Amino acid sequence: MAVNSPLPIASELKPVAGIEIGFAEAGIKKPNRKDVLVMKLAPSATVAGVFTLNRFCAAPVQIAKAHLAAAKDSGKPIAALLVNTGNANAGTGELGLSLANETCAALAAQLGVDAAQILPFSTGVILEPLPAAKVIAGLPQAVAGLKADNWYNAAEAIMTTDTQPKAGSRTVTIGGHSVTMTGISKGAGMIKPNMATMLGYLALDAKVAQPVLDQLVKHAANHSFNCITIDGDTSTNDSFMLIATGAGALEITSVEQPEYAQLRDAVTELSLFLAQAIVRDGEGATKFMSIVVEEGASVEECRKIAYSIGHSPLVKTAFFASDPNLGRILAAIGYAGVDDLDVSKLNLYLDDVWVAKNGGRNPDYKEEDGQRVMQQAEITVRVKLARGAASATVYTCDLSHDYVSINADYRS
Repeated sequence: MAVNSPLPIASELKPVAGIEIGFAEAGIKKPNRKDVLVMKLAPSATVAGVFTLNRFCAAPVQIAKAHLAAAKDSGKPIAALLVNTGNANAGTGELGLSLANETCAALAAQLGVDAAQILPFSTGVILEPLPAAKVIAGLPQAVAGLKADNWYNAAEAIMTTDTQPKAGSRTVTIGGHSVTMTGISKGAGMIKPNMATMLGYLALDAKVAQPVLDQLVKHAANHSFNCITIDGDTSTNDSFMLIATGAGALEITSVEQPEYAQLRDAVTELSLFLAQAIVRDGEGATKFMSIVVEEGASVEECRKIAYSIGHSPLVKTAFFASDPNLGRILAAIGYAGVDDLDVSKLNLYLDDVWVAKNGGRNPDYKEEDGQRVMQQAEITVRVKLARGAASATVYTCDLSHDYVSINADYRS
């Protein structure tokens, strides 16, 4: 069960004008589960994305990036997104590219558009060919069921080892205009994004120029999906897509507009919610931890240290056991790669408990205080470096017996 993350309520997920959603049960990996998703966009929509930096990036990632670039050159807008779960179509070479292109062509024929106007996405098992015939066979059902208020079903249709769907909506007023945005995400393992997350889609009904949206998606990802880790593994299929449908009254053509900053902050807040939902639902997770590193010389070094703590199996297992073996945190800080770090000035806190003072155990620290904090479901680890004004926060979870079981049995 996800840590302090209640199930989304379908009726509270707001339709976004300019996007329709349909799904199918195609039997890609298991019968009787939603595993194909179609998101049809209005011709006025602009689309931007960020993708995995894994050199083994999946065939659909390669094609989605190419189709996005082609849309900018041709002037033909992206017409739809096609997502399947149960198979990642990664590590599949030329065959994988061919199979993904087949699914794009099939959906394009259903919608009466060019194949290059379709963005494909996949998630699931790596190194196995995509069962394209099953995906294609599910498309008529998905297209026939297209409707605006299908976000809950969409969130379910992209799940793999997730224990629950992840979705959220916001309505904000910017420049006197109402803006509705809804997003979904998926992921529970193989999470250490190098741009975004396993899969994330966020739509809003404003009109946003393509160069502005390209900048906005990077900002949102860097302040949300690029701040999470479950197990330190960067997926082959990570994709985070931002869709501005153009159906609303707000129009933003420049990042210099005052409205841009308001929209940026709203999109980033919802993105962070969706990113944190992934960590809260980490495979086998029982605790959600915020790793806050402050007083650094640069954001980069703060992130290095935060990720070093968040990736450490020794730290994560200690949190699972509520064992205040907190020297493990100091060790993770020390090997983070900040070579000129003066540890004699470093201070470490666990929520309100001052654990390490000026590089050594705080004389006033009591182990029972540390254990009290570690028994909580939500914990903040705070590190003060005394090197500058920079800071960074990374969100992670503990590492339990169930993580091993889930991943050992993943293909069965």
